Amino acid sequence: MVSAGRVGSVLGAALAAAGHQIIATSGVSRASVKRAEALLPDVPLRPPDEVARQADLVVLAVPDDVLPGLVTGLASADCFRPGQIVVHTSGAYGVGVLEPAARHRVLPLALHPVMTFTGRAEDVQRLASCSVGVTAEEADEAAWSVGEALVVEMGAEPVRVAERVRPLYHAAIAHGANHLATLVADAVQTLRQAGVEPAERLVAPLLSAALDNVLRHGDRALTGPVARGDVGTVRKHLGELSRHAPELIDSYRTLAERTAHRAAGAGLLDEHAAADVLAALKEH
Repeated sequence: MVSAGRVGSVLGAALAAAGHQIIATSGVSRASVKRAEALLPDVPLRPPDEVARQADLVVLAVPDDVLPGLVTGLASADCFRPGQIVVHTSGAYGVGVLEPAARHRVLPLALHPVMTFTGRAEDVQRLASCSVGVTAEEADEAAWSVGEALVVEMGAEPVRVAERVRPLYHAAIAHGANHLATLVADAVQTLRQAGVEPAERLVAPLLSAALDNVLRHGDRALTGPVARGDVGTVRKHLGELSRHAPELIDSYRTLAERTAHRAAGAGLLDEHAAADVLAALKEH
């Protein structure tokens, strides 16, 4: 396992639970060492080059920007050998980034768990309810099958993602998950600023229901003043935000515009009402 970060340590624990022998992992930060001790007990910590040389299945669980240089460096140091399976966990890349390793006749795979990780033991159980984006060489059906088998062994569900759409796939899920977290944090912070507590407990049922509804019903689940065409309320929101949370004005306006367009496209908002909402959003 390269490395014992949040993702690598959890996948290592899941693979160990499936019967794989984790012979070594790498990690230098205090947090990585603690995760390795908790999730990969008795697994020795080694430098990345030693891990790659020893393992039959090499898992490169490193940040997106680190991955290309790491693969190139390990390949240049002859850390790969024919017959190895080399996996990375980045959502932004397919198997093209593993080309330096593939020249050593390894089997390259991209396995991206579609889940947020804390690096704690509960993440191993959460893998059982998540999907993993699998990418292999397009014409190599055996490689696709190996990737899918590894995912199933970890208890997750494999979903094939073609190499050419991997960046768009990653943009979509990052937009949904990462920006959702930002949106929720902003809402909670603004409630606290208004003196409303407990903010998280207040919004949790609302947000859970909203997420469930949109996943079940799509745009038909849109609700609120924008989807209803309540222009006066939208103006009031913009006024309050401009006075008390001006840093949220741009994101509120952008998301409200997207909501208006989606509501209009779904037939929830007629053409004139949508135009009124969009005009009001441009007033502030």
